[in-house]
Amino acid sequence: MKRSIGIATLGLALVTMTATAQDMMRHVDLSSPDMVSAEMTRAEVEAALAAATGAAPADFTGKRLSGLDLSGLNLSGAIFRAARLNKTKLAGARLDRAILDQAWLLEADLTGASLKGANLFAAQMARARLDGADLSGARVAADLTGASLVGASIAGANLGADMRNQSMGLMRAILKSAKLERLNARGADLSRVDLEFASLKGADLTGASLKGAQLGGADLTGVTAINTDFDGADLASVKLTDPVGLDQAKNFDKAKNSDRLIR
Repeated sequence: MKRSIGIATLGLALVTMTATAQDMMRHVDLSSPDMVSAEMTRAEVEAALAAATGAAPADFTGKRLSGLDLSGLNLSGAIFRAARLNKTKLAGARLDRAILDQAWLLEADLTGASLKGANLFAAQMARARLDGADLSGARVAADLTGASLVGASIAGANLGADMRNQSMGLMRAILKSAKLERLNARGADLSRVDLEFASLKGADLTGASLKGAQLGGADLTGVTAINTDFDGADLASVKLTDPVGLDQAKNFDKAKNSDRLIR
């Protein structure tokens, strides 16, 4: 009963705090056992996965799984809603179509993981490592401040703000100061995404939408910008040298602060 109340309380806190621009961490004791411990072993996680079916996927809602080594596991379709996976090792894991809404993955290692079609709504992923990860087709409205996605793919993914539903505030991906070198963002929705001070050196933005994106101080050296939509994007102090296909970009003349570009 106590655990149920705790999960319900956490869920309520998560929903309440998403209304304050995804700034949840200042309200939570990140050093508490609830955020750094695990209540299951890898073997128990594997047993839950083995017992799962297509109609009843493995459900880890609200579970404490921080610090576990779950590398290489097939977690496709699993539910991790409001789960705590802080510093959890998920390198090479398959999380295709997984539900990670409101999950905590602070400093989690998802190097080379597959998250194709996964849902990451209001997830907390600051400083997570996703180098070489595949998030193609995923819905990502997570806080990835300081995260590393070097060589990762978000092709066709939706990281943009849902302007139809603002009851919880502006929910969108936050990639402030993130490492996005060589990112495959072909066809991705990055509208209104916070990319301030992010490094996108050599990123492929072909067909991506940067409508209203915050790019202040970002490094776009060598990006491919063919059919990239810059409508309303803030380019203040953006480093844009040696771009590929910028002459084929959309609405570059409608970007904000283009006179403050660093070329």
